[in-house]
Amino acid sequence: MDLERLFTSDEELMAILSTIADLGLKDAWLAAGTLRNYVWNSLSGKNGLEEMSDVDVVFFDPELSYEASCQIERDLQKRFPNYQWELKNQVYMHIHSPNTLPYTSACDAVSKYPERCTAIAARLKEDKLELFLPYGDEDIMNFIVRTTPHFTENSARMETYRKRQQKKDWRNKWKNLQIMDI
Repeated sequence: MDLERLFTSDEELMAILSTIADLGLKDAWLAAGTLRNYVWNSLSGKNGLEEMSDVDVVFFDPELSYEASCQIERDLQKRFPNYQWELKNQVYMHIHSPNTLPYTSACDAVSKYPERCTAIAARLKEDKLELFLPYGDEDIMNFIVRTTPHFTENSARMETYRKRQQKKDWRNKWKNLQIMDI
């Protein structure tokens, strides 16, 4: 399965990407669990967006305040109440990952997510789909969950990864997952 073809063939997903592009946020992407779950649902014969819990929008803008990004999130929720929007300025998000320096871009942040299969982002740039897959698509396409190098190199981050795996309980949704590094 080709991810670009999968994403561009879904009108609803493309509408979400278009909405994100229309926000005009700096370095903005649809990312993480939204896309990971979409792929796993599609590979499992389910509707890609069917079991999506939220729409993860990441961006990087040192000039946009936390309050302003919260307002944009609230506006999105009002305009599109059928989704749970999560708008996160990656300028501030490094504090949620133990012993992590500030990120330099949205892609830098995505590359340092806990799992390789979660390190995925997509956006529309000049009406063309652009994908960011710092670790390729092998893990996500094969239902493999393993840490990114950023998490592997630090024991506190590895503990965060292990707790996250217990909390997420993804195997209830996708029975054929292989969870590694626990």
